[in-house]
Amino acid sequence: MTEPTDGQPRRTRGAHRLAWLLDDVIRIPGTKYRFGLDPLLGLLPGGGDIAGGVLSGYIILAAARVGAPPAVLARMGVNVVIDAVVGTVPLLGDLFDAGWKANRRNAALLQQYVDAPSPVKRSSRIVVALVLGVLALVLIGAAVVSIMLLRWIFSQF
Repeated sequence: MTEPTDGQPRRTRGAHRLAWLLDDVIRIPGTKYRFGLDPLLGLLPGGGDIAGGVLSGYIILAAARVGAPPAVLARMGVNVVIDAVVGTVPLLGDLFDAGWKANRRNAALLQQYVDAPSPVKRSSRIVVALVLGVLALVLIGAAVVSIMLLRWIFSQF
């Protein structure tokens, strides 16, 4: 994914820009590989994964605002949950995060919906609240597991 352009609809441009910032903003010199701020945030024990998850939640909210159906919102939530759960593993989780690129996947799902909206009723606030509530619980759990794992590692020394 390249940097967002003015060719994207105004209502989704912010979500695309955030996905680019979190997943693709930094290019490794001499390669085509890119990563963003999300794996770097994940290096901060506990709070980094929460911050990344909260920022990822904005893309889900943007999808809800344009009327994405519950199935799309659920897929987006699953992408972020996978990112958060695997991200709790110190260092290896951050490497996974750099390759998984949940935000870029979610921006692509959003763009697919905007390009060819399905004839589904606008998603309800209950579905959005449920997806974001589950995401919040997973992020809190991921932070707790991360902190417990770090305490255990430090207690071994």
